[in-house]
Amino acid sequence: MKKIDIAKNLLISNKDMLSCPKCHSNMFIKNPYSLICQNNHCFDLSKRGYVNFLLGSVKVNYNKEMLNSRYIVSQYGFFNPIIDKITQLIRKKINTSKNSQVRILDAGCGEGYHLSSIIKNLKSGGNYNLQGIGIDISKDGISIASSRSKEIIWCVGDLANTPYKDGQFDIITNIFSPSNYFEFNRILKDDGLVIKVVPGPNYLIELRNGFYQGEKDNYSNENVLQKFKENFHVLYSEHIHHKTYVEKKYIKDFIKMTPLSWGSSNESIVQFLNQNSLKLSVDFIILVGITQSKDQPENKQFLEYYKS
Repeated sequence: MKKIDIAKNLLISNKDMLSCPKCHSNMFIKNPYSLICQNNHCFDLSKRGYVNFLLGSVKVNYNKEMLNSRYIVSQYGFFNPIIDKITQLIRKKINTSKNSQVRILDAGCGEGYHLSSIIKNLKSGGNYNLQGIGIDISKDGISIASSRSKEIIWCVGDLANTPYKDGQFDIITNIFSPSNYFEFNRILKDDGLVIKVVPGPNYLIELRNGFYQGEKDNYSNENVLQKFKENFHVLYSEHIHHKTYVEKKYIKDFIKMTPLSWGSSNESIVQFLNQNSLKLSVDFIILVGITQSKDQPENKQFLEYYKS
């Protein structure tokens, strides 16, 4: 079956969650590969199997080369500790949930590797009724994602104006991506969880020190952490940090996949490229939260279950 037909079937099965980003009315399939709302606003399915819900042109900093490098770094296993931990957290949440279907939204999904891996891991470890949905403002990122994973609904869209109705998602993941907490609160179910991953203070510090020679040593994520705590009641947090070995053939992709290389000199980049291997710092902070007004018994049960 073609990618566009698989995407069409997924959208038909999940049309109850969709809302026109322009007028917020219901949407349905028509003509045969278009999403139409009640006020005739139209969004076409791409042949690659995604829908573009953006209402105008936007400036995106991440280009295709950077996204491809991030995918290669992900395949190398650099983000596996995050993927494994999120899989564990979601599995425990599902095991305490009474919902027959679980919808997982990756908000700011980029090239889609994280969400695809999490869904794959969950399905291999249990008989769950899952639907993954990925949304990102980067058309290049969603194009890469849809070309590699056909069982997920992929959307180009704005996190400040998502094409979803209120209370649709059991889990929202937000991994190294900007957030819109007002929108997250709106589309999250009453017993839903937000799982956010932010860089720790020593994330890729070797690259930062090499590129900027001490000028940007003191990275702090305190503002990001505080903003999350202001918007959600934190059920759980964990700091993951260790060193990882990087083979020479992957050094170029590690440099290209991070904004740390933006504005750095060619000389400092070449110095890294000439090395035979690198040891880089893995440093992530994972936060699990619920909307402060939705302190449901199911979430307390999840917390107790996780601690056990």
